[in-house]
Amino acid sequence: MAKCEICEKSISHGNKISIARSHVSRRTSRVIRPNLRRVKALVNGNTKTIYVCTKCLRSGKVTRA
Repeated sequence: MAKCEICEKSISHGNKISIARSHVSRRTSRVIRPNLRRVKALVNGNTKTIYVCTKCLRSGKVTRA
C-alpha cells in the first residue's frame, strides 16, 4: 500500500539526527513515507480505487473518475 501506483514512489530510509553543542551526537533510523491519497481513477476505461502520490495528482498524470 505504501507505494504510488503511477510513479512507483515508495518508502525510503534515512537517519534522524540529534544535534547538541554544534555537532551530531546521535543517529537513529527513520522511515520517510510518500504523501499518498486514495483516489478513484480511470484505469483502462474502468473506475478503480488506487493509491497515488500528490505529485502525480498535481501534474495531471491521473484522470479522476
